[in-house]
Amino acid sequence: MTTFGNKAQTNIPILAAGGVVLRGRKKPLVAVVQLRQQKTWVLPKGKLHKKETAVAAAKREAIEETGRDVVVYEYLGQISYVSGSSPKIAKFWRMEAHGKPRKLMSDVQSVKWLPLNKAVAKLSRPRERKFLQRVGPKALAAAERDSTRTSRLGRFFSRIASRVSLLRFWRYLLLI
Repeated sequence: MTTFGNKAQTNIPILAAGGVVLRGRKKPLVAVVQLRQQKTWVLPKGKLHKKETAVAAAKREAIEETGRDVVVYEYLGQISYVSGSSPKIAKFWRMEAHGKPRKLMSDVQSVKWLPLNKAVAKLSRPRERKFLQRVGPKALAAAERDSTRTSRLGRFFSRIASRVSLLRFWRYLLLI
């Protein structure tokens, strides 16, 4: 058991995953979600389910909290902090939202799609602000680079890959 300040904690961290979810190709906007109970603005993320990989949890949480389908791209990094009485580690991937909006999960009050500087300013938690300030420019640059070199066919295959497990997708490609 470890003590942080005057709170006793277990050494086992809570694992979470999420995304820096972008929408739009020329000047991408960043998703920030408002939690219903705390009224705080955060990046889309949540806890892993049993036997769920971090990337699968990140995708699931991004879909549930933004109400949009997403394509997962590169890993951006992680943040760690204390949540309640336990340490928490949240891993993030760059994602692209597409499709029509769906109903949001009950924990989410609303979603805003903002330019990077406004998204950073809107976030309620200092560590998330600092994280997005650091990785946001890289995510935007990668999205803009992808939009100029990715053909319609490439985007089509990317969306298919996001719907099937990556392992099965690669097996399928190797068998063709």
